[in-house]
Amino acid sequence: MPRQVALLRGINVGPSTKVGMAPLRELFAEQGFSEIKTYINSGNVVFSGKKASAAKLEKAIAAAFGFDVPVVLRTRDELAAVHAEDPLAKVADNPARYLVLFSGGGKLDAEKVAGVDRDALKPEVFAIRGSEAYVWLPGGVQSSKLLKQLSEKRLGVTLTGRNWRTVEKLLALADA
Repeated sequence: MPRQVALLRGINVGPSTKVGMAPLRELFAEQGFSEIKTYINSGNVVFSGKKASAAKLEKAIAAAFGFDVPVVLRTRDELAAVHAEDPLAKVADNPARYLVLFSGGGKLDAEKVAGVDRDALKPEVFAIRGSEAYVWLPGGVQSSKLLKQLSEKRLGVTLTGRNWRTVEKLLALADA
C-alpha cells in the first residue's frame, strides 16, 4: 500500500484548535488507513492505504473535533521529490528557518509572484517548484516580509508550511 502524508494546517496553535495525536491517529484508522504515525503536535500524519481525499479527511476532522482544518496531501514519492529538489540548499544553512510551503491546490502559478520585489526582501529568498514554494527566512518566520508576499490570497491556493527538519523527518517516517 502506498505511503502518504497529510499536512494539517493550523492545529494546536491556540486553545480552540486542540487536537490530540492519539485521537487523530484513531480518526485516520476509522477512515480505513493503516501504519499511522504522527510527528510532533502540529498536524503531520504518515499513513498507508487507499488514495486519500483531502476533502473527506477535512470533513471527518471537522466532525470529530468541531472545527475546520485544511489538509494538504502528498505521497511518499512526492515528498521525496520535494526533498530532492532543494533549490535553496546553497543558501539555507539552518533547517529550522528553511520552509517548504505545500500547496493544496496543485501547481503554484509563478506568474502570481512575478511582481514580488526580490531585492527588497533580501536576505530572504524563495523558489517556486511545482506545487511547493521553498522559502529561506534567515531572520525567522515572525519577522518575515517574504511570507506576507507569498500569501494564500496572492497564490490562490491553500498553503501549509513545514520547516526542512520536519520535511526530512516525515520522509524518514514514510520510508520506515
